[in-house]
Amino acid sequence: MAESLVRVESVSHTFPAPEGGKEVLALDAIDMEIRQGEMVAFIGPSGCGKSTLLNVIGGMIAPTSGAALVSGQAVRGPLPKQIAYIFQESALLPWATVLDNIKVGLEFQGVPKDERGPIASAALKSVGLEAFAASYPHQLSGGMKQRVALARALSLRTDILLMDEPFAALDEQTRMIFGEDLSRLLASERKTIILVTHSLAEAVLLADRIFVFTSRPGRIKAVLTIDEPHPRTPDFMTSQRFSELRNELYELLRDEVLAAIGNDRQGLS
Repeated sequence: MAESLVRVESVSHTFPAPEGGKEVLALDAIDMEIRQGEMVAFIGPSGCGKSTLLNVIGGMIAPTSGAALVSGQAVRGPLPKQIAYIFQESALLPWATVLDNIKVGLEFQGVPKDERGPIASAALKSVGLEAFAASYPHQLSGGMKQRVALARALSLRTDILLMDEPFAALDEQTRMIFGEDLSRLLASERKTIILVTHSLAEAVLLADRIFVFTSRPGRIKAVLTIDEPHPRTPDFMTSQRFSELRNELYELLRDEVLAAIGNDRQGLS
């Protein structure tokens, strides 16, 4: 079994109270281990702390209590040599070409100037966009922009890739094709990937394990294992097994989503 690369130990996080309100406990005593080369998904109702935990692991925020560890070392801030991010929006620089957008990430990482071009070109080729190196973001579709964001993250050659709903702005068909591409990349590169998603199908298609969160405060309700090798194929997506896993995930989530809706209604009353 692969060794643990990421550990989360009793992580809780409380957000300060808004004016006239109460503090918000977003995460409550989360424990987990994520192995080298594994892809996991975080799924749960809105507001359950999925993105908060992702940001704790990435060093973007410090937990109120507990700790995240990468390679056995406590995370005390961003780790650009070890962790790359992909967000909901591609966050591409509109005035820069596709190739230059990738080079910017390498510049921030301290890669020598003469090495940036070949690395960026190879990353573009890995996502099938080498023909668009001289294009600008406004000339690309939404799915292509996210492919460039993926190429930029891959170019950094980090062991860990954190993805915060990177397909949310895409239509369902594009999301699933993008998912197939990501599964192929996972099979070839063996990166450790943590994906936050609201899509049941996306989680089943991509993840080796799915961490199901409760409604706020977020706790781990269950961990669903998807025992299917990468790369995942369209045959898997149309199989009985895929439907069974998606239905099992829905059953785990349904009560939590209802609880979250109830909490939101109470907050408005």
